[in-house]
Amino acid sequence: MIKDDNLVKNYGDFRLDVSLEIPGGTVTGIVGKNGAGKSTLIKAILGLINPDKGHVTINGSESSNLTVTEKASIGVALSDSGFSSYLNVEDVICILRKMYPAFDEKFFRNSCDAQGLALDKRIKDFSTGMRAKLRVLAAISHKAELLIMDEPTAGLDVEARNDILDLLRQYLADNDRRSILITSHISSDLESLCDDIYLIHDGKIVLHEDTDTILSNYAILKTDEDTYARLDKSYILSVKKEPFAYVCFTNEKQFYAENYPDLVIENGNIDDLILMMTGGR
Repeated sequence: MIKDDNLVKNYGDFRLDVSLEIPGGTVTGIVGKNGAGKSTLIKAILGLINPDKGHVTINGSESSNLTVTEKASIGVALSDSGFSSYLNVEDVICILRKMYPAFDEKFFRNSCDAQGLALDKRIKDFSTGMRAKLRVLAAISHKAELLIMDEPTAGLDVEARNDILDLLRQYLADNDRRSILITSHISSDLESLCDDIYLIHDGKIVLHEDTDTILSNYAILKTDEDTYARLDKSYILSVKKEPFAYVCFTNEKQFYAENYPDLVIENGNIDDLILMMTGGR
């Protein structure tokens, strides 16, 4: 569904240089530290910025040249964008009705009611969580085949985050051909939603892995200096030296569990992936 082929974008000293492919019917997460290039990648995919090199296609069409009909099949929710704060939800409904032929007004109104979004209330009076829910509802209410979401749950409390994740799960359940591309700093959101994860660091993709594989096979190993010296390092991806120990990151938890029974082994997660793959050695 989405293909980035040798995409390059330069901003001063920063260089985004990535290739990735996201098939239809999947949920893909992009993770990385602030400034890694996640938002730049999203904007390039949406055709909001022109790459200096390479191509981005959505369903085979160049992203910068999508037709109105092709754009209508994409739902977008960006953390730094939204409707004018002086509009109310009724105004938003009028806008969406004119923008999208497939806009499902009944679904949108019912969802706003279920999420506590008053139709006559100005957006400027909404909480952060309510604004985030409105962005997501606007993105999913016109039967989009693809959702592209940049930090949709950033800054929200647990309840608001769960509400948004439930909306996304329902969106997927309604049609198994739908896809989501999502960035987030909240690993638990991605672990429960994504099929696979891309880790981006300093403008490059340093790892791509299925989420289930990360949660089942990746691990943190903690060892003293003597044990580390005789440790088989064939499956060590990254190492951090701490005052009294070595902390190692591996994608073969079972190998070390079977061969080093006294080793301290902790299950890995996406947070560990980010920290160890962008800060170890």
